[in-house]
Amino acid sequence: MSTNAFDDARRSAVYDVIRERRDIRSTFTMDPIDDAALTRVLAAAHMAPSVGFSQPWDFVLVRDEERRRRIQRLAQRQRDRFAASLPSERQRMFDGLKIEAICQTPLNVVITCDPTRGGPHTIGRHADPRMTSFSTATAAQNFWLAARAEGLGVGWVSFFDPHELARELGLPEHLEVVAYLCVGHVSAFPPAPELQTTGWARRRPLAWAVHDENWSTRTLPGGAPVSLLDETIAAITPADAAVLARAQERQAQLTKPPGAMGLLESTGERVAAACGTWPPAPPSPVALAVFAGDHGVQAHSVSPWPQEVSVQMAANIATGGAVCNAAARQVGAEVDVIDVGLATDLPAMPGLLVRKVARGTADMTQGPAMTLEQVHEAIEVGIDVARDLVAQGNRLLLAGEVGIGNTTPAAALISVFTGRAPEEVTGRGAGLDEAGRAAKVAVVERAIRTNGATSEDPVAALAAVGGLEHAAIVGFLLAAAAQRTPVILDGVIVCSAALVAQALAPDCVDYLVAGHAGVEPGILAALSTLGLEALVDLDLRLGEGTGAALAVPHVQLAVRMLTEVATFESAGVSGKDAEAGRDVADVEAHA
Repeated sequence: MSTNAFDDARRSAVYDVIRERRDIRSTFTMDPIDDAALTRVLAAAHMAPSVGFSQPWDFVLVRDEERRRRIQRLAQRQRDRFAASLPSERQRMFDGLKIEAICQTPLNVVITCDPTRGGPHTIGRHADPRMTSFSTATAAQNFWLAARAEGLGVGWVSFFDPHELARELGLPEHLEVVAYLCVGHVSAFPPAPELQTTGWARRRPLAWAVHDENWSTRTLPGGAPVSLLDETIAAITPADAAVLARAQERQAQLTKPPGAMGLLESTGERVAAACGTWPPAPPSPVALAVFAGDHGVQAHSVSPWPQEVSVQMAANIATGGAVCNAAARQVGAEVDVIDVGLATDLPAMPGLLVRKVARGTADMTQGPAMTLEQVHEAIEVGIDVARDLVAQGNRLLLAGEVGIGNTTPAAALISVFTGRAPEEVTGRGAGLDEAGRAAKVAVVERAIRTNGATSEDPVAALAAVGGLEHAAIVGFLLAAAAQRTPVILDGVIVCSAALVAQALAPDCVDYLVAGHAGVEPGILAALSTLGLEALVDLDLRLGEGTGAALAVPHVQLAVRMLTEVATFESAGVSGKDAEAGRDVADVEAHA
């Protein structure tokens, strides 16, 4: 240990205060804050590091009750606007959260930033002017930690229009508001962050955030670097057998004839076992990830639609205008579009995540559709998206896609991983006639033959005849399984990716639910190999995750049955065996 290190007691104290810092929104008291203690906290904030030693912060102390009521109204307006933007399930959760204590604390502290302080020659600010704001954020963190050491709670309020707040505070125009803090004594500090205890979000493990030299080569110091794919596969375990047994036992006791609810019964049991907790809660919130990519094989006109429709539909989904958006709104699901391989770029928009690996794939009839580097990068995109959605508090994921021509690589993957002939698993896609389908079959056959694709090497087969969105969905499914989060599969593209995921990690299938059957012949072939049955069959052939969204109420009902339907014993209803026993007793009594 370095001779400059603190002794054990002082070092432990530093880590304790960091670990026990909380963003407090409730349990505040109106007890006055000691001036000496407040001065120590402000001094700690003032000792923060700053770019070029510019010290760009100032602290505005706000105590006036009327002013704070006006500021609270500003925050409430922004809260209402934010709530209106949320999916319905998230809205219900958000309504139960307290997000500020502006008027429930004796003091508010505003930390401002002067981006001009230090003059034009501030060291370190020339290349990136944002460094001034970053410096001010360190002052806010110092304030927070020092307040915790003094036994004071701090809540950071961010529901403000910064210009409205600056006007209310009478700030000079050149200042920026970085932090609005509610400060006061508390009756108790919560054991964990409120957004974590309420289920709004989860803490991301440190191992996710540490990269060794190269991005996605993740390991903690002293550990052996592993690829993100290998790490994810290693984390996948079978669904909880004990919870499955309890669910099956409970299912047999419910006030209905055994099997009366058909596939919903086994679905509820599977989802309960996947989540691994008893009693299970209906999985919610729900998030739909729509992965978008283009395909070089479209050069063979495997779809009657032009390739530019891919980017147009991705934009339509990101802005909320597609069928999958309507279906998602119906079930209260969030929708994210992930550009993993569109040939052209989309403008920035709230519903879009740009994670582009390449501008479409190569023509798989001439060689591999992707390089091994590209396929690994696309898989990692899917892993990161699933991890983030689960860390954000989602408890049920839906997989969807968009990409003109993508049923062709899907058919190739299904043929490779099921052993069925391309003729048997290749459908009409988005509107081919029979002649077009026959030509498409020939393309699939040529691609498999040219690349020698085989299920013995799943990643190589995916690179050879898959698509960038297929690869991302593989990672998405694997990461969900690693986090014990069920996923509802959509149509043929998602089902083809599920076959690759199964080949890489067979236990991941425990976390998959088949959303719908659809009209593409490859879907049923894939589901047969996966050992899954579709919940819905409405002759769908759209994609986008629409069929997965339609299955959400069925999955949630399947789980709800296990906890909300009475048992024969609790309802005082005679079961089948009891009724048979009474019949026997009546016969014997009359004999």
